[in-house]
Amino acid sequence: MPIILKNDILILEYGDVMANKKMTKTARRRLTVITPIVFLAIGYCAFTLITTAISIYKLNSEEASLKEELNDLKGESKELKTEINKLQDKDYVARYARENYLYTRDGEYVIKSIEEEEKTEKKSFEIQEEYIFYGCVTVGSLVLFYIILKARKHRKLSKKSKKKKSK
Repeated sequence: MPIILKNDILILEYGDVMANKKMTKTARRRLTVITPIVFLAIGYCAFTLITTAISIYKLNSEEASLKEELNDLKGESKELKTEINKLQDKDYVARYARENYLYTRDGEYVIKSIEEEEKTEKKSFEIQEEYIFYGCVTVGSLVLFYIILKARKHRKLSKKSKKKKSK
């Protein structure tokens, strides 16, 4: 049964299986300092990755909507050009003025009908996707932190019970 001292940890070697016998205080301190730093770094990277993905998605959807708007404006431009050509005709201008601005010929009367329009106010509560995401990340981080603390506490209690049983 060879004994190996590696990184301030006493390891007993049993064939292919290696078992930790004792962990020194310096190794424990390193572990308690490095573990939260690693989790914070991983969390920060995940947070940055997800926020970047969301912003890329928003930019892509905005690009698609702007392309649609551009196509609509091009169509509207064509319609306006044809309208300009139509407005060169005097008969068309006269008919247009009668229809839209209530001009009349001699002997004509304008009868205006009143239509009641019901306007309904729609209350829409728009929740920003970013705030939902930030809330989910925060809750997830807190749950993960809670699980880590419970696991460490459980490990400490099991080590204490093992020491009591061995004595």
